[in-house]
Amino acid sequence: MEIFSLALLGILIVVSPGADFVLVLKNSLNQGRQAGIYSAIGISLAISIHIAYSMLGISYLISQNEWLFSLIRYLGAAYLVYLGLKGIFSSSHQPQNNAPQYTATQQVWTFFLQGFLCNVLNPKTMLFFLSIFSQVIDPDLATQHLALIYGGYMIALHGIWFSIVAVLFTSPKLQALLLGVKHRLNQACGIGLVLFGTILGLKS
Repeated sequence: MEIFSLALLGILIVVSPGADFVLVLKNSLNQGRQAGIYSAIGISLAISIHIAYSMLGISYLISQNEWLFSLIRYLGAAYLVYLGLKGIFSSSHQPQNNAPQYTATQQVWTFFLQGFLCNVLNPKTMLFFLSIFSQVIDPDLATQHLALIYGGYMIALHGIWFSIVAVLFTSPKLQALLLGVKHRLNQACGIGLVLFGTILGLKS
């Protein structure tokens, strides 16, 4: 597969709405720009994990081991449902202009871990990178650097895109437009995460 095609595919995958997008949107709306950016950093680190075990072939072994793959799938589904329910209930009981207060350290780890776990527990992401790197990696060791370059590209792409999402949705103009529907939008994000988790858990 040509590098240009792979680069374009990576962009399409990253910008397609999914659980990562909903999580970054929810955290940005509820806790501010830094929360969204920390979530984006967590997602980027999770991508590096997917790339590492894809290059080592571990993802293939996991995908061929039904019980282990199912365990990862159910853990990922449960975590998405948990995040969604947490968002729904917090948006129902939390005053709109009074978000919970976190220390700087809590902000880093809370939102970073949410982004990391949301992505790293997603078996669809695992299988995506397995399929992509089966095209990038071949027995010729001289081409291995291309896989590393593409991996770095995907890590940067995820971090940049989701940071842009966090910045855009916390801009003063957009915040003013969303102010009247922020409560409903928070609930919609929570419902979206629950739906993503439920579909992931029920899909055979």
